[in-house]
Amino acid sequence: MTMYETIKAAVPIRQAAEHYGLKANRNGKACCPFHNDRHPSLKLNQDYFFCFGCGAKGDVIDLVAKLFDLSSYEAAQRLAADFGLDPKPPTAVVMPKPEHPYIRQFREDEMLCFRALTDYLHLLEDWKVRYAPKTPDDALDDRFVEACQMPDYIEYLADILTVGDLEERVSVVDELMKSGKIAFPKEYTARKKKEVAHRGEEPENA
Repeated sequence: MTMYETIKAAVPIRQAAEHYGLKANRNGKACCPFHNDRHPSLKLNQDYFFCFGCGAKGDVIDLVAKLFDLSSYEAAQRLAADFGLDPKPPTAVVMPKPEHPYIRQFREDEMLCFRALTDYLHLLEDWKVRYAPKTPDDALDDRFVEACQMPDYIEYLADILTVGDLEERVSVVDELMKSGKIAFPKEYTARKKKEVAHRGEEPENA
């Protein structure tokens, strides 16, 4: 195990963030220090952070490197010093067992689902304003109706992924990834593909 792996295994993201002055709410979100963030948009998980506002992401070493403008090596050294760790690789006796592949895949799927739910909520907020009837006699646009009906359910799913127990989270991820019960609208999917293409990334399946 390398020095970097030792530090990442020993120091959770949230613990490091709070040690360096970021205050997380009960949902594990904090105001992002990497952009002008008025509402908490930085999600602090066990092994990674992700900002839904500016897109900053990474592990605990990336977080400290960005906070203090350090190289990865310098950030790792600071974490080792601040948390009383020996930066030398541990012996085989004390090395933690590697994660099972399915656990890593679940975490990736969970992050993808949470991002999709958050993006969908933002889209619904936009629809509720953009497609609101101008007069009482106007016919209701389907997107306005959807924006009025869906937020509570989508927020409920996002809350489960944030604070639910493992069984609940697995159930929600399975529902979103496999069952097809949540059919994100075509306009949402098209917008995501356009954003991904602009960034030059591989498209994600929401």
